[in-house]
Amino acid sequence: MGSQEVSNVDWQGKHVTVAGLGVSGIPAARALHERGALVTVVNDGDDERSRTQAAELEALGITVRLGDGDTLPESTELVVTAPGWKPGKPLFQAAAEAEVPVWGDVELAWRLRGPGAAPWLAVTGTNGKTTTVRMLASILEAAGLRTAAVGNIGVSLLDAVLGDETYDVLAVELSSYQLHWAPSLRAHSGAVLNLAPDHLDWHGSMAGYAADKGRIYEGNSVACVYNAQDPATEDLVREADVEEGCRAIGFTLGTPGPSQLGVVDGILVDRAFVANRQKQAQELAEVGDVNPPAPHNIANALAAAALARAFGVAPAAVRDGLRAFRPDAHRIEHVADVAGVTYIDDSKATNTHAAEASLAAYDPIVWIAGGLAKGATFDELAGGAAKRLRGVVLMGADRALIREALARHAPEVPVVDLDRTDTGAMSAAVREAARLALPGDTVLLAPACASMDMFVNYNKRGEAFADAVRELADESA
Repeated sequence: MGSQEVSNVDWQGKHVTVAGLGVSGIPAARALHERGALVTVVNDGDDERSRTQAAELEALGITVRLGDGDTLPESTELVVTAPGWKPGKPLFQAAAEAEVPVWGDVELAWRLRGPGAAPWLAVTGTNGKTTTVRMLASILEAAGLRTAAVGNIGVSLLDAVLGDETYDVLAVELSSYQLHWAPSLRAHSGAVLNLAPDHLDWHGSMAGYAADKGRIYEGNSVACVYNAQDPATEDLVREADVEEGCRAIGFTLGTPGPSQLGVVDGILVDRAFVANRQKQAQELAEVGDVNPPAPHNIANALAAAALARAFGVAPAAVRDGLRAFRPDAHRIEHVADVAGVTYIDDSKATNTHAAEASLAAYDPIVWIAGGLAKGATFDELAGGAAKRLRGVVLMGADRALIREALARHAPEVPVVDLDRTDTGAMSAAVREAARLALPGDTVLLAPACASMDMFVNYNKRGEAFADAVRELADESA
């Protein structure tokens, strides 16, 4: 299927099982029902919220089965699953045995696109996806294109492709889960920003995780964008089956070679989409146009620029889009300067790869870390950051894993181990960090762990940090 081809499925009377209520399941069930499919929704949970959602769907004539997400309903011809459902679930095993295909919400959106549908510029990677997609959308808007940042970013792809609004192009964030269940997706151009161990319990292995990320390159028509400083991403390009004429485009924080974007003397430059890439480079923007200009964020900007340039966007729009972009909260966000110390909230750094990028942006650092490790190990992170650390404050369920790694790789760095999970724990962590910090230092919340042991999500964790910093600032005023 080519990048612009639209699949036509006759949904009338087709028995479809939708796996999971929620952000993707409910829109999928409604869309399929509206097209004449006989829809049954199955859901593991049977709580009050699920029952309310079920009642709304049943009022439309959709069958809902709560408390049993494992059994495949009779006569099922297709399963459409929420992206988070693990491939090993009995429902999917039963589907495989019955030779019933399984699609995710992304696959369904791809198949339901109408004639003349907007092409997709797609982004995946272990870290940086949301920022890169939002940068890309900002650049496309600066070029005067009708676009939206959609996918795993919070705006449903189904809503984007089935809504009344028309687009010239979509900036699409895709998780490894979504890509796993999207066999026929063919993007105009795709990017894998980086690869590091994550969600291995879901994918079964690093090889499985990488293979699902690599699906984003399948069938690309113009560009496969990879990270020249992360060879695993280039390997995925080599393995991809793309349309004739599609090019491999690298991005690097160093001087770019031909068919790459990179940085020269503080300028973001393009040696890929120029007339003579052997000898010419096109200036796109200054490093100072990237907000914030931390190394990993410059890499995000280069990836976004590469996708935009693959779509024919002019250099000036890249610059204007990057200047207009404002990062989301809790992503290397400057909170305040107190007594000469800078406080940075990167609560979104929920794994070691993200924390490593954050730690590389500052020096010297008092690091606040800890939470749920999700099976991660911390030796490489601790060793790499050791020379930058003034001190460390640890909190959360798996803080001992980080403390032990620091003892092995940074034994001279003072560590405060906070054995508390009450609502005042973050305030205590900030105060301990302030005690360790000297003027000119950065206190950095980059937990390298998930937040759910103490907080509802990383946003709440970041808000608690910001509140504690502002309280400290008020007292110092």
